[in-house]
Amino acid sequence: MSVTLIIIVVTAIVSIMAWNNYSLMNRWIMNPYQVANRGQYYRLITSGFLHADWGHLIFNMLSLYFFGGFIEQVFGLLFGLMAPLYVIGFYLAAILVSDIPTFLKHRNNPGYNSLGASGGVSAIIFAGILFRPLTDICLYFAFCIPGFIFGVLYLGYSYYESRRGAGNINHDAHFYGALFGVLFMIVVYPPILPNFFEQISGWRLF
Repeated sequence: MSVTLIIIVVTAIVSIMAWNNYSLMNRWIMNPYQVANRGQYYRLITSGFLHADWGHLIFNMLSLYFFGGFIEQVFGLLFGLMAPLYVIGFYLAAILVSDIPTFLKHRNNPGYNSLGASGGVSAIIFAGILFRPLTDICLYFAFCIPGFIFGVLYLGYSYYESRRGAGNINHDAHFYGALFGVLFMIVVYPPILPNFFEQISGWRLF
């Protein structure tokens, strides 16, 4: 079984368990106030394996499935036999890093909670976009646009919604998870940046 499928299975099991066990959900959800005042730093990671409902879980895991296999191949070329460990480390680090801005923003708000694998999934997606910027990403299996255009729109939307502060969606996790994925790939494989610009330079709308 691939690393991507293992992450999906574990995430699904943990999410379903938490839906049926409020105590587990309460202990593992991202609550910045509890992290700051009780030192429960594990929440920065465990919250990435929790989801609000089936729709939230399925959307994140489908996105991870579509891009995770490709990233496993890339990491296999870059890191050889150690690739599975790098994939897991990359995914968990993205969840952790993407939660830090949320922690800093809401650490004095005991009523704020967030959950979901969006930070890790965003990192996987954007790492994939760097390698294949012209591959179409289809929204709701209908409206398809090149990955690099989707990336720009996604970052802009996440940044705007984060500043607006409406709703309960943690847009900061989307934004910083995506940035982490891009920066990580540039650091471990610098040629990816000129290759990315070379590919998109030849793109034409018509």
